[in-house]
Amino acid sequence: MAEADPRIERATAEPVTLEPAPAAPASENVEVRAKRSWLRPLLLFGVPIVILGVVGFFWLTSGRFASTDNAYVQQDKVSVSAEVAGRIVKVAVRENQRVKKGDLLFEIDSAPYRIAVAQADAAIANAQVELQTLRTSYAGTGADIQAARDRIAQAQEDYARQAELMKRGFTTRVNFQAAEHSVEQARAALQNAEADAAEARSKLATGAAVPGENPQIAAARVQREQALLNLSRTRVYAPADGVVSQADRLQVGQQMMTGLPAVTIVTSELSWVEANFKETDLNRMRVGQCAEVRFDAYPGLKLRGHVASIGAGTGSEFSVLPAQNANGNWVKVTQRVPVRLAIDEKSPRPLIAGLSSDVEVDLQNQCR
Repeated sequence: MAEADPRIERATAEPVTLEPAPAAPASENVEVRAKRSWLRPLLLFGVPIVILGVVGFFWLTSGRFASTDNAYVQQDKVSVSAEVAGRIVKVAVRENQRVKKGDLLFEIDSAPYRIAVAQADAAIANAQVELQTLRTSYAGTGADIQAARDRIAQAQEDYARQAELMKRGFTTRVNFQAAEHSVEQARAALQNAEADAAEARSKLATGAAVPGENPQIAAARVQREQALLNLSRTRVYAPADGVVSQADRLQVGQQMMTGLPAVTIVTSELSWVEANFKETDLNRMRVGQCAEVRFDAYPGLKLRGHVASIGAGTGSEFSVLPAQNANGNWVKVTQRVPVRLAIDEKSPRPLIAGLSSDVEVDLQNQCR
């Protein structure tokens, strides 16, 4: 076994002495005591005050806002249909095209309606000819009346002569009766002539509804105006500014029926949000309260708005098949009431009809 190392033995034999740590200066001790003197009251009083402030804030603001994510952007939609029937010969728009009011959408074959205008013109001409015939006939009745009066005068002279001869006995009773009969026939002819004149005059008369114009001509003119109106309706124009939707219904050669929706114009000038709030949120909701709208399609976009109106009925009341609760298995369900929110500022992004949105209404702040 090796001998012990003399260096180790010397190290263990010498005593170990620890030097004392240098004492901290007196100024540092004063600073530490000063920090502790203001830190303790801060912890004792400041932290409870902050906690009370946070609790008070949530207590004051609790119930101030009503929110829902059951909300959607709405826009006016105009369904355009043809006012006359016919075959489509031209389509001037395409899907999602932006149009202005008065732009041509599509055109219907106008040939049948041009023929109707020509027929109306012919009816006017026929009525004018008939009117001239009536005027000529009425003018002829005056001559017939004068001739009938002359025949009466002649017949009365013959009757007077036969009556004088009858007194003297120079004629027969047959001749006397014949003269009397001639007077009666002449008077009847005068009555017939006067009746014909009255009839012709009544046909030339004008009614109070269309003074100064023959009724037949007036009817023909109305027929022509209707034909011209139908002809003008063969060209269908945009009723408002907007975006064309459902234009796939328009195909050249397709037969268009009167009143059948052909295309839809979505007017983007006015947009609003229809939010379906729970019925329990309506107790403090009023028209004019401020609102904030967020959109799922545009994260970070917030628009100011206000409550424009509150629906008159729940959504189930206007459904195709309203709920029937007159049975023993009835379960109470919280109803939703549509609330219309107007948007008070212009959106930097396009608002599309049907976009989902989140709505928050400030129940304590009136904007309008």
